[in-house]
Amino acid sequence: MTPIAPHITAFLQQRLPIERGASVHTCDSYAYAFKLLFEYAGTCLKVAPSALQFEQIDAPLVLRFLNHLENGRGNRQTSRNTRLAAIKSFMHFMEYRTPRALNQIRQVIAIPMKKADTRLVRHLTLAELQSILRAPDPTTRDGIRDRAMIHLCFAAALRVSELVGVRLDDVTFQPSPSVLIRGKGRRERCLPLWKETVKALRAWLALRRLPEQPTLTPELFTNARGAAMSRSGFEYILCKHVQTATRVCPSLSKKRVSPHLLRHTSALFTLQATRDLRKVSLWLGHSSLQTTEIYTRADQSIKLEILESAVAPKLRSGRFRASDKLIPSLRPHNFMRSRTSGNCL
Repeated sequence: MTPIAPHITAFLQQRLPIERGASVHTCDSYAYAFKLLFEYAGTCLKVAPSALQFEQIDAPLVLRFLNHLENGRGNRQTSRNTRLAAIKSFMHFMEYRTPRALNQIRQVIAIPMKKADTRLVRHLTLAELQSILRAPDPTTRDGIRDRAMIHLCFAAALRVSELVGVRLDDVTFQPSPSVLIRGKGRRERCLPLWKETVKALRAWLALRRLPEQPTLTPELFTNARGAAMSRSGFEYILCKHVQTATRVCPSLSKKRVSPHLLRHTSALFTLQATRDLRKVSLWLGHSSLQTTEIYTRADQSIKLEILESAVAPKLRSGRFRASDKLIPSLRPHNFMRSRTSGNCL
């Protein structure tokens, strides 16, 4: 038997960041995938995660874990495939470390990815977005911080990892306000800021730099303990303000508002304003226009332009006239007679 703990440590600390040059976000995603896997395996096998053996992580266990993600945790196919990709990458890493387990490794690698449904992008209306932005209390420290976070997340169409990763020196107010974003795939982009966003950021920075509340954290947004804001921390803050905004805008109760929903909303607003998919792709930091095309399916204004530019074919006019045989059959006593005969049968 082969203890899995030293191998997973080498994979996350040596293989990914040093040998493959993976980003911090990729390492965090892989680490979270194995956290879920080991917790599930420990529960099923009734052993501590630190005592798991590599031979116990076989194909049947991985398949049960993937089913647990979809049925137990309510994850979609895309999240399921992301966890499976992390497991397969680790199995490729173990091929040269444990050759005697090649059959087990090949069985896990052979597990196919599941096809995901292509759904329309969910987004917020302008009224719903405005109610969320107005939910934080601007007379409190936390309210000023939350308002700046939510406004920047929407204005720059940020992923939650990009938002919490923004540092103090990434924000520039002179000569023109802008923010430097370190995005997915190690791609950096510099985005200009609205005056409203600058105003919200200046208000937060004025409180963050107070001498009575010093913090050495380089990140722009901090939590109540002075540490860097986490992804789960911002998700909790957003959920709290959505609940407050629901009292003013009841339609929010029917939507699952997440940080990524703000990104989708910003992308659709940008597409409607510019009518240029390339500008939307540039704003979002996508590596390919094919990724950005999902927003064209959700934008109704583009489809309305198609209707307005096309001429609908004419239909032949006329009115339906019932025949003499049809009218008698529609009398009530005919239906009662057929129902009575059916009961007798």
